[in-house]
Amino acid sequence: MRLLTRYLLPFFLAWMPPLTQAELLPPDSGKLLATGGVKQVEGAGGGGIVPWALITSYGTEDSYGINAHLTVLPTQDYRLKAYGVAVGFCDKLELSLGRQEFSGSKAPLNQLSLRQDIAGIKLRISGDLIADQDNWKPQLAIGAMYKRSQPVQGLEGLGITSVTQLGAKDDHGIDYYVAASKLFLAQSLLLNGTLRATKANQMGLLGFGGDLNNRYQLMPELSAAYLLNRKLAVGVEYRRKPQNLSIDHEKAYYDAFLAWFPNKNLSLTLAYARLGDITVFNPVNQRGWYLSVQMGN
Repeated sequence: MRLLTRYLLPFFLAWMPPLTQAELLPPDSGKLLATGGVKQVEGAGGGGIVPWALITSYGTEDSYGINAHLTVLPTQDYRLKAYGVAVGFCDKLELSLGRQEFSGSKAPLNQLSLRQDIAGIKLRISGDLIADQDNWKPQLAIGAMYKRSQPVQGLEGLGITSVTQLGAKDDHGIDYYVAASKLFLAQSLLLNGTLRATKANQMGLLGFGGDLNNRYQLMPELSAAYLLNRKLAVGVEYRRKPQNLSIDHEKAYYDAFLAWFPNKNLSLTLAYARLGDITVFNPVNQRGWYLSVQMGN
């Protein structure tokens, strides 16, 4: 937490005057439809599994916006539920709070329950997604996610109540990332690249670090979205992840999504995701359809 405060707090303080002004103004929903993005599974604005450089909500530089989301992803043997809230200030700063709940659906792990809480912060440092149409300059943002795992449930019979007993070095940690997003309005195309420094196992649900590795590693994440029309977008994403645990041959995440934006207060995302195998004790490539709902302004 010290690193989060040391490196990101100065940027936050630098934006305090405009943020204070924005808090006194009502949400204006002034950004273009769909440019607020959706929520990725850790609560940040972006795609389904990757945080983008855009700031969540439709609030412009003179306003703010707030939204809430719920995502459900069932696979053959597990179920992931993610929900939370996020606020975007002045199209510059994003703050988010979220929770992930991961459970087993088949014996012998049908009683398994893993949960983690996530606090996120993102700051746009340069570029403008809409205004920079006459050049190749992307919108850039830096961000961090503080994550803490809750006690493991369903494995008490084996004497396991913490992710550290599954091989993780810690039950909490911080992901740091830098993201670059470029919107080509004439081509109806958005491209995003994110580079994440992380020690998280399965996003943090299995803790941080492990017997194979306990240092930060840089993981690339990529997204591409095509706007079929003003209200409908299709896209694909890729997210590489580290291998820190002997019990978890962690694989990259992939998804292909369809996002519908009927208005600026609601979005629905349907996607097909491949998560790889979650544990060596069940070496099945987990995949399934997920649905995400976001409401706000």
